[in-house]
Amino acid sequence: MDNQEFLEKRRFIIRLGKALHKFGTPAYRLEAHLQGVSNVLGIEGYFLISPTAMTFVLQHEEDQEYNHVARVKPGELDLGSLARTDELVEELMSGQRTLSEALERLEEIANKPNPYGTKLTLMAFGTSAGAFAMLMGTSWNDVFWSGILGLMVYGLVYRAERSKRMAEMLEPLAAILCAIAAYAIAQFDPSVNIPVVILSGIIIFIPGLALTLGLAELAARDLISGTARVMDAFMLLFKLYFGVILGMAIGKTLFGEVTYQPPESLPQWGIWAAVPILSTALVIIFKARLKDSPWGIMAGIVAFFSAMLGGLYFGESIGIFFGALAVGVYSNLFARWMKAPASIALLQGIVILVPGSKTYIGLNTLILGETIFNQSHLGIQIFLIFMSIVAGLIFANVAVPPRRTL
Repeated sequence: MDNQEFLEKRRFIIRLGKALHKFGTPAYRLEAHLQGVSNVLGIEGYFLISPTAMTFVLQHEEDQEYNHVARVKPGELDLGSLARTDELVEELMSGQRTLSEALERLEEIANKPNPYGTKLTLMAFGTSAGAFAMLMGTSWNDVFWSGILGLMVYGLVYRAERSKRMAEMLEPLAAILCAIAAYAIAQFDPSVNIPVVILSGIIIFIPGLALTLGLAELAARDLISGTARVMDAFMLLFKLYFGVILGMAIGKTLFGEVTYQPPESLPQWGIWAAVPILSTALVIIFKARLKDSPWGIMAGIVAFFSAMLGGLYFGESIGIFFGALAVGVYSNLFARWMKAPASIALLQGIVILVPGSKTYIGLNTLILGETIFNQSHLGIQIFLIFMSIVAGLIFANVAVPPRRTL
């Protein structure tokens, strides 16, 4: 291998790593994937990935070695770009593309705009907030107002994409405005459950998935990335919670206390209907491809109903293990059948199971001594659910070994 060929291959590996990191690939999967690509290209590679830093050591023979260290921002889930990048690597390995063509295609994928546009994404934010309220089994009033707050939150997200200053304060600002808006709504609709509506409005920011991925990385003994991801998730949770507390204080000052009038609860079918609705909204929010969307929606349904069935016999917390096991097996089978990354189905299923909302509720109980829902031993439940998800995914990979690293 001459110097020019080594230069081109290492450039591709580095850009591939940065692109996959940008699309939200967990560190342990990314390191394994880059290792596989390097071996196929005839390069010995060593990689150290964390949410904010990437280290590449690439060598071919003793006299050709290259080290590259990059500071990066934590990635955001973009399942469509992840799938396109995986296809690109397959095309390169099979000889359908040259390295120079693959580099050009990688740039196109990385700079591709949101395929669903502003209006559909706006609807998805509103729908996901409303569907989460349905999943909590509250009332139709809460579902409607949660959806309205979800639309408002997307307005802030849209602005943050174009303003660095807004991006820095996005999450606490969204929490503050949702809390103030919830108190304003309660003035003319006293049947609204203020804490639930606030939580539903900001649910897209609650870092349950990030906590689960961090624990999965720790379970895979990727200690640096796992610790960093878990701590980043907790800091985001604290920022959101402070924003809610501040917003509620401002709301009480501006509008005063409101006497809550409990409305009629949602029927059971409303809770079941929330799962496919929420999964459909996540397809748009996670930017999954249309041809992959039915698989992602089905992953959410498989996860929820497997967990519910397991909960009937073993209790809610342990039932989550069966949900994670089922969706893990399902996603590995999807990867085999469709020759696509298992993450496309897995992440859309796991997000239905993660106890991000319960973590927030537990934080509220710990600090204020107030419960949003009448649930005892919440802290133990949260711990068991996180452990059940991680254990379920490990057992799923043993039952149906993944054929692909992503």
